[in-house]
Amino acid sequence: MDFENLRIFVEVARRCSFAAVARDRNIDPSSVSRSVASIEDELGVRLFQRSTRRLALTEAGNLYLSRVEALVDELDHARDEALAVSVGPVGTLRLTASVSFGHKCLVPLLPEFRALFPDLKLELLLTDTNLDLVSERVDLAVRLGPNTEIGMSSIKLFNTRYKVCVSPTYLKREKKPLHVPEDLRDHKCLLFTIPDFRSRWLFRNTDGTVSKVSINGDVMISNALALYDCTLVGMGPALLPNWLIDEDLAQGRLLDLFPNYRVTATDFETAAWLLYPSRTYLPNKVQVMIDFMRKQLGVSPLSRAESN
Repeated sequence: MDFENLRIFVEVARRCSFAAVARDRNIDPSSVSRSVASIEDELGVRLFQRSTRRLALTEAGNLYLSRVEALVDELDHARDEALAVSVGPVGTLRLTASVSFGHKCLVPLLPEFRALFPDLKLELLLTDTNLDLVSERVDLAVRLGPNTEIGMSSIKLFNTRYKVCVSPTYLKREKKPLHVPEDLRDHKCLLFTIPDFRSRWLFRNTDGTVSKVSINGDVMISNALALYDCTLVGMGPALLPNWLIDEDLAQGRLLDLFPNYRVTATDFETAAWLLYPSRTYLPNKVQVMIDFMRKQLGVSPLSRAESN
């Protein structure tokens, strides 16, 4: 049995597409089809059910995948360990994060990461859509919020906190009070387009009492960086995460309106999580990125701010 054919079979099973695997490998789709067909001929069974609309594993294909997938992963693991001894991590690491988190927290780290691992190629996929890690061949993802994604391995990077912020310019211009959360009802807030973020915010005081405050506004934005920029120029109060605004709060460019409250739109216990597809081993290229990000971000002022 040709090992490369086995690898192609596993890739097709994970992607559910001959064409996608062919694009990944920069080869003709017929080559992928021939590799799978050669395994089917050798086994004497059909591994995939093919139609014009979809590709799915047969019962035999599922059984075969359950046996050979771990074998392919283990051989990849052995290769990674051997290469790591001499040249360090190699290959291409596909990392995804939201546009705002990527620009603010990841892009500034790229020069140092490249200097540490010059033989490792990096694809940084910044999108506010949660990509399917398996079908999109994503090695590692940063997710913000509660850890709710099923079927993925996860590591907490740091806790996140939200604050209601305004610029000093806004406070000087507006005469309506902003002393308690309920005062927000008389102000036009800057709103994030996600449901809950645009309709009501939750406040928890030092006694643990939670109150819901309805909010309204006439500016609604789908990107946190744009929302942040509008807040800086004094367009109104906004609910923003600590990793985006901590430096501005320290420098006085933004003001935390309610420092004695914990604030959220969804859940008070949120974090930045590192997610990766569950498999029998963690590739060396993924491990070094996890270690690097935890060192650079997990012990930064961003994580220490969680106690505020």
